[in-house]
Amino acid sequence: MALMMIGSGINRLHSNLTKCRFGLSTFPRSSHGVHAHKSDFDYFSDYVLNTQSAILEDAAALDGSGKQFITDQWARDSTNINAGYGLTAVLEDGLILEKAAANVSIIQGVLTPARAHSMTSRGRSGIDPNGGQSYKAAALSLVFHSAHPLIPTLRADVRFFQVDEQMWMGGGCDLTPAYLHEPSITQFHLYWKNMCDRYGTHLYHQMKEECDRYFYIPARKEHRGTGGIFYDDLSSEESGFNVSAFTEEVGSGFLPSWLPSVEALRSLPYTEEQRQWQLLRRGRYLEFNLLYDRGVKFGLDGGRMESIMVSAPPLIAWRYNVQAKPESDEEKLVQVLQKPRSWL
Repeated sequence: MALMMIGSGINRLHSNLTKCRFGLSTFPRSSHGVHAHKSDFDYFSDYVLNTQSAILEDAAALDGSGKQFITDQWARDSTNINAGYGLTAVLEDGLILEKAAANVSIIQGVLTPARAHSMTSRGRSGIDPNGGQSYKAAALSLVFHSAHPLIPTLRADVRFFQVDEQMWMGGGCDLTPAYLHEPSITQFHLYWKNMCDRYGTHLYHQMKEECDRYFYIPARKEHRGTGGIFYDDLSSEESGFNVSAFTEEVGSGFLPSWLPSVEALRSLPYTEEQRQWQLLRRGRYLEFNLLYDRGVKFGLDGGRMESIMVSAPPLIAWRYNVQAKPESDEEKLVQVLQKPRSWL
């Protein structure tokens, strides 16, 4: 049965996503976010697997079609269990979720020059640009595409990196709409501001600006969507707040932050013209992923192709030199993508 409307639905969903089944949130930690007994990497690995399980259950309920996510367990190297593994989960052709993917990857190995260069280009110190250092990485990433052109695409991730003895985290959550529904976008940003404010009143604005900078398509001179939050290369010691706890809250907020948009828009009618515009905008989404996304580039360097490309929309259109009509809803979207605005 589908989740009910915004009030009770958000409360139930948020409750589910913060229960002890998430594991990591309930374990003791020092003032620096370091857990007792297990390593930080092991605990984060448990966390992303448990969080993924919770999201799959609640997203299938939100979809309401009765379909469930199919899961694909994979090993990076079948002859070496320590090389890493993952779990890819996909739901397709649902009532709301035309294609939804939630992936966990837990890997370790030795940095290649390409991966080392990616880290040093972001300003991360202590990384040999020639590669050769041992590393560990664990991540949960999701992309939810709706067939309904008024419901925005949701993209989100949380991730943990360790190179030798250095450890840091990253993550984020953002919207990519084909049409502007300002109340839903405002609510989404308010959700993340309220969460960020618990750790520092400067964080939301900092991470919103970083999100706008990162999800930019230079060749189009457009931002990919209406933003959200994005952060990278953070540790508690360097940042002055508990990055581990913050990252856990980001992971637990993926669906609650998106739910009001779905419930407000899922029953609204739409036209074939709107659907075609959505497919054109999805083309820009894929362009960004393939040309500019650091995570995709990291994964393509020896990663698993099916897990990387599972985030691609199921249907996409490219047409030559499409221009939005003046003063149309489509033009309003393009104007915001060309010049991001504050939603709060």
